[in-house]
Amino acid sequence: MTFEKVNSKVVRVDLGVTGDVLARRGAMLFYTGQVQFMPHSAGGMAAGGGMGGMGGLGGVAGMAGRAMAGEHEAMMAARGRGVVHYGRAGLHVTVVQLNGQQLTVEASRLLCHTANLQSSVVMLGQQGGLRSMVRGAVTGQGLFTSQLSGQGSVVLLSHGGTIELPVGGSQPVVVDPQAYVGHLGNVKVELVVAAGWRDAVGKGSGEATQLKLVGQGTVYVQASEQKL
Repeated sequence: MTFEKVNSKVVRVDLGVTGDVLARRGAMLFYTGQVQFMPHSAGGMAAGGGMGGMGGLGGVAGMAGRAMAGEHEAMMAARGRGVVHYGRAGLHVTVVQLNGQQLTVEASRLLCHTANLQSSVVMLGQQGGLRSMVRGAVTGQGLFTSQLSGQGSVVLLSHGGTIELPVGGSQPVVVDPQAYVGHLGNVKVELVVAAGWRDAVGKGSGEATQLKLVGQGTVYVQASEQKL
């Protein structure tokens, strides 16, 4: 693992071993050694995730650029030779090692990752059409999510820690939208409405809406329905 857990809420990383690290602004707790910090611009829209595929959605496409800027977390790059400690708001941390797989994670759940990973911001509408966009509106998770891939490590944030559930059996895995943190591998996420639309509006709990995951991979679920 590139990142080492100090305890359930703090990780540390040796930049002399890993190279540059990207972390959300304000996540650095302290460091030793010679380290420089500099702003890092957000990753671009993923292939197929641009606004060109939004025909027919009218005003939604018009506000997408503004929403993206507001939802994507500002990142800082750390470079040099030293050991940096990261954490945020007393939230629990989970270290995920990527070995060529793709990790999809809500932007608010992303603490830090090695800079060599390929990252992009994906519009939910490109992953499942209008239903995915409705998922973002109903659950409060927003219209955009982050994707990372390659060889490296990622640190996720959660309330109460995460549970790793395998996806790929004969039955789909169904998750409360507020408990969903992210998923790894070739996994498709679909919004399932368990009640009438009138009952579902404004409710993010699993009683009204659910996320059904199928494919091959892992889903990370936090031990809480509390949003970050």
